[in-house]
Amino acid sequence: MARALRIQRPGGRYHVTARGNERKAIYRDDSDRAHFLELLGELTERFGLRVHAYVLMDNHFHLLVETPEANLSRTMQWLNVSYSVWFNRRHDRVGHLFQGRFKSVVVEDDAGWQEVARYVHLNPVRTTGLALDKRQRAASRLGLGQAPSAEVVAQRLRRLREYPWSSYRTYGGYCGGVGWLWREPLDRLCGGKTERERRAALREYTEQAVRQGSIERPWDRLVAGIALGTEAFARRLRRQARGNPREQTSLRKLAHGVSWPRVVAALEGAKGEKWGEFSQRHGDWGRDAALWLGRKRGRYSLRELGELAGGMDYAAVGQAVSRFGKRLEQQHQLRQSLTDIETQLSNVDSAEKAL
Repeated sequence: MARALRIQRPGGRYHVTARGNERKAIYRDDSDRAHFLELLGELTERFGLRVHAYVLMDNHFHLLVETPEANLSRTMQWLNVSYSVWFNRRHDRVGHLFQGRFKSVVVEDDAGWQEVARYVHLNPVRTTGLALDKRQRAASRLGLGQAPSAEVVAQRLRRLREYPWSSYRTYGGYCGGVGWLWREPLDRLCGGKTERERRAALREYTEQAVRQGSIERPWDRLVAGIALGTEAFARRLRRQARGNPREQTSLRKLAHGVSWPRVVAALEGAKGEKWGEFSQRHGDWGRDAALWLGRKRGRYSLRELGELAGGMDYAAVGQAVSRFGKRLEQQHQLRQSLTDIETQLSNVDSAEKAL
């Protein structure tokens, strides 16, 4: 059987899912789930991926992700392999953890993005115990199901709001969430001017389906098995997938942003020193900041950054980028300095585009 098309596009938005081999659990306890989320958070720094939504179930996961550069396959391969190796070592097992390759669907527009996010977030309540399994949902869509009792509705809402391994609690305002979650545009798609109004609108949009017991399947409108959108959009994706290697390389290059010399120049200006003075100084944040900016704003690969920084191993670059990201979370003054540098880079970029 031929493999499904892999659509790799800069700025692409995807629903991604993977299941356990033989439908077995890929998370046996909360430590497994917590480690998977740690790896998920690393994707932003390592590959520039934007994680918009997630839910971890016992034997599968769902993600909504965006790829500023065309690297979904490379990113998901790293995530699944890294987690599988860790899981097997921790649980003293061997063999495949996941059932084949991950599955992905490209989403065309904000309306589809909003709909798929709701579907993802409702995973924890689509169970037999809450009268929302596959058979019961099908009956409800046909108007044959019974209205849920107040007690069942309360159980569904409690499960949805309290489920700790989903991004819904962050969007709904039920918890603080993780710093790496990319909340645009989902935060605003349901309406509302203030953050409080936007959260209330999103809760209503999501939880209304729980109260009614009618959860729509966006996949019923899938086009050509690859896209949620119009047929014209699916045709464009197919033409892109058939493009020759040179065309694909050109698409990837579109994702490159700020150049390495500009990153270095911005840091030299902020620190008042030349690159050669601070880049090798033990404990100095300058080199790690350059690598972090090169990854985030320049969309360079880890290997490219290693060469630009003077011959670092790509694994060491990944560690440096991750280390600096954690340092930013802990040090307010450093965050402010990086914000100023990024603003400067954005201003230069805007000025160049205006010429």
